[in-house]
Amino acid sequence: MSVENAPPELQLAVDLIYLLECNEVAPETALAALEIVRRDFQEKLSGRKNTLSISYW
Repeated sequence: MSVENAPPELQLAVDLIYLLECNEVAPETALAALEIVRRDFQEKLSGRKNTLSISYW
């Protein structure tokens, strides 16, 4: 199955997985970073553009 014909979100997911695995990013670190990215983009969808919401636990 070719990723070239897949939806853009799947293509991006494959690229991100490849990037994280090639850089040997620990799964826990990757998931924590992806959660930050998810929150940031969720805020952008809510109308708060150009924000980067980083909070440390």
